[in-house]
Amino acid sequence: MNAATALDRQIERYRQMTGEQRLSVALDLHEMSCDIAREGIRHQYPKADAEEVERLLHQRLALARAA
Repeated sequence: MNAATALDRQIERYRQMTGEQRLSVALDLHEMSCDIAREGIRHQYPKADAEEVERLLHQRLALARAA
């Protein structure tokens, strides 16, 4: 299977989902991306505590929204 075929199948699966199911997938993906960003922040700032990591994450999210 090539990338285009895989994408077509994924889109078809999304179309078969309810709105609630699609929203759940989107929220899960958002949380996963935030977890990845947190790990990147921890790597960049190894001495940052959990509160600082969250502050930096929110700062990055605000920058992304502004772009």
